[in-house]
Amino acid sequence: MKLKSTLMDREAVLRSLRRITHEIIEKNKGTDNLCLVGILSRGADIAKIIAENIKNIEGVDVNVGVLDIYPHRDDLEKEDILYHNKTNIPFDIEKKTVILVDDVLFTGRSIRASMDALMKLGRPSKILLAVLIDRGHRELPICANFTGKNFPTSRTELIKVLVDRIDGETCVKLYETV
Repeated sequence: MKLKSTLMDREAVLRSLRRITHEIIEKNKGTDNLCLVGILSRGADIAKIIAENIKNIEGVDVNVGVLDIYPHRDDLEKEDILYHNKTNIPFDIEKKTVILVDDVLFTGRSIRASMDALMKLGRPSKILLAVLIDRGHRELPICANFTGKNFPTSRTELIKVLVDRIDGETCVKLYETV
């Protein structure tokens, strides 16, 4: 992979997440009955940042969970997923507004797997999707409710969201894969 460019620096990422946070609060008319579920791995970190933003804006702690979609993916053999599940949602999602959080929306397959996983845990009243980046190329009819930035890409490009906890920096980078 060859780095083509840095699409967003740390401040641009955090600014987009603050805007997404305000949009979530506005659409939900506050924070009542709201919870965040981040998709492993970077979606979980982004969900925590949004929860911190909600705390700073509204003075409310919202529940934040982590969803491991690995066992629900449609591109793996059953043997590959047998003992893999790092989901940690220590609260009831039944009749809640769940904000599903991911870093990059691409084909939509990860989001489909996420919804399958969530529905096995309970029946939320609503699932809304927040993503930092939408890069296009949908294979399923899935659209984000809250999007930080749209970066149309070619199939030979890859967008990576980096977060401090995992990567030691927060930014969004574009790579050429061929």
